[in-house]
Amino acid sequence: MEPLLIYKALSNETRMQILEWLRDPAKHLGYLAMNSELPLKCDLQNGVCVGFIQEKSGLAQSVISSYLKTLQKAGLLESKRVGQWTYYRRNEENIRKFCEYVNREL
Repeated sequence: MEPLLIYKALSNETRMQILEWLRDPAKHLGYLAMNSELPLKCDLQNGVCVGFIQEKSGLAQSVISSYLKTLQKAGLLESKRVGQWTYYRRNEENIRKFCEYVNREL
């Protein structure tokens, strides 16, 4: 865990929203999964397709991909590739460790 990478990743409102959406994807992204033409090869508990996150945010796919890579590089997200689709979910273990770090160090 590199705290500075995590702080940088958390310094963007949309990246923070993505983490919030992925905390409860059925609540925040479930309607997209039910009404989408994208193939749902993973259920929402195992990861969310980039397309759902992009659609929810309203931002360009390239911007969302960049944000997701930043969150993943910081260790806050995990990804899984299924065919041409990439699915993301929170890395709860690293998030827990970061919260403990902040409690201990600040």
